[in-house]
Amino acid sequence: QGGGSAVIDMENMDDTSGSSFEDMGEMHQRMKEEEEEEAEGEAGAAEEEDGEFLGMKGLRGQLGRQVADQVSAAPCSSPLREALPAFSLYANIDILRPYFDVEPIQVRARLLESMIPVKMINFPQKIAGELYGPLMLVFTLVAILLHGMKTSDTIIREGTLMGTAIGTCFGYWLGVSSFIYFLAYLCNAQITMVQMLSLLGYGLFGHCITLFVTYNIHFHSLFYIFWLGVGGLSTLRMVAVLVSRTVGHTQRLILCGTLAALHMLFLLYLHFAYHKVVEGILDTLEGPNMPPFQRVARDIPVISSAVLNTTAKAVALTQ
Repeated sequence: QGGGSAVIDMENMDDTSGSSFEDMGEMHQRMKEEEEEEAEGEAGAAEEEDGEFLGMKGLRGQLGRQVADQVSAAPCSSPLREALPAFSLYANIDILRPYFDVEPIQVRARLLESMIPVKMINFPQKIAGELYGPLMLVFTLVAILLHGMKTSDTIIREGTLMGTAIGTCFGYWLGVSSFIYFLAYLCNAQITMVQMLSLLGYGLFGHCITLFVTYNIHFHSLFYIFWLGVGGLSTLRMVAVLVSRTVGHTQRLILCGTLAALHMLFLLYLHFAYHKVVEGILDTLEGPNMPPFQRVARDIPVISSAVLNTTAKAVALTQ
């Protein structure tokens, strides 16, 4: 350096004069990595452009693509897609919430009120427009019927027993409520279908008490006392409410007489005839309970020797 001599540092020299196989592999690998980086950059830019176009710059990946597909498919409308909001409206559980939004204290008070007939019939009596208490009473009546069938000597299948009890209780509640509501419409009574369901449902409280006591204490005289006392009080409560909401003596007689007769006869049916009807249905569907088939040994009669000899001679002559 100082004397004008040139000193060459061989370690800092880059030997690129030769072209070996390793150098070509390195170059190919670098080119491949650069192409992948460029492709990723273009894909990212395309996603950013799509996100900016749709107003969803923060969405990435699969969620962004799903939202983009939904937005792009939105202009394509069909009658089925237009009808879906109507179906979802009727299927919404919030519609039924007001009919079951009730406190346990209110249910207990209404159960007690269902056994106390009202005296003032000059103005319409208030009817609770909720279905929680009536629905629980119907299920309670189903459980009492199951208990009564199990404590008796009836031997049937569990599935048939459950289905028959549910069909009987719900059939009476819904069927009689619909029929009385139809009569109330003809008689110009001021009552709605929900109020009728609630009134008849709470009227089953007397049936539940009567059947629960008489299924465990088997005395017909006790049943008749409860039938007239407890069942009669719940029936009088319903009749008084309907009288307060109906104008005209003939209309009141038709409507209230029909309801009282159906309600009291249903209690008699559940106590006396329900078990026999269920047994008859089961005998029809499954056949009577007959013992299994068994083989019985029979005595073979003794054949005399004379008969055997005569038979042998007849066979020999025929041959």
